[in-house]
Amino acid sequence: MLTSAIQWLLHMLSLPEVGLGSVFLISLISATLLPMGSEPAVFAVVKLSPDMTWTVIGVATLGNTLGGAIDYWMGYGAQQAFGHHRKSRWFGWVERFGAKAMLLAWLPGIGDPICTLGGWLRLPFWPSVFYMAVGKFLRYAAITFALLQVPDGFWHRLGDLM
Repeated sequence: MLTSAIQWLLHMLSLPEVGLGSVFLISLISATLLPMGSEPAVFAVVKLSPDMTWTVIGVATLGNTLGGAIDYWMGYGAQQAFGHHRKSRWFGWVERFGAKAMLLAWLPGIGDPICTLGGWLRLPFWPSVFYMAVGKFLRYAAITFALLQVPDGFWHRLGDLM
């Protein structure tokens, strides 16, 4: 039963059959507090369909930004539920920069907690989402175009090793 469910999920996320849907879902999940990277999926779809580069980057940005907004609302809800601040340097730093701190939502390891802190501190929602989207878009564009500079032979040799 579990094996068939896992096989079904892997089939649904397989590339290129459901490429954009996979990119959106993986980008959304990886922007929540789950440790997962979406860049390999983005790069795989771009590599298979270079004419869709900007569409793939846009879908990944949308999914990842929506995940950041979910983090924001989790922080907002946590602040309401627990109500007391535990001050740390991160709270002060995010308060000082306000919604612009969400530009760093793309950073591995600290980006998702920054979004959560934004909600906890009740930073303005739409400006926070805007800055999240800008940072995430720039990350996807930079990483995708950097990976496109790697010669194809490298990817084939890497695939042979796995």
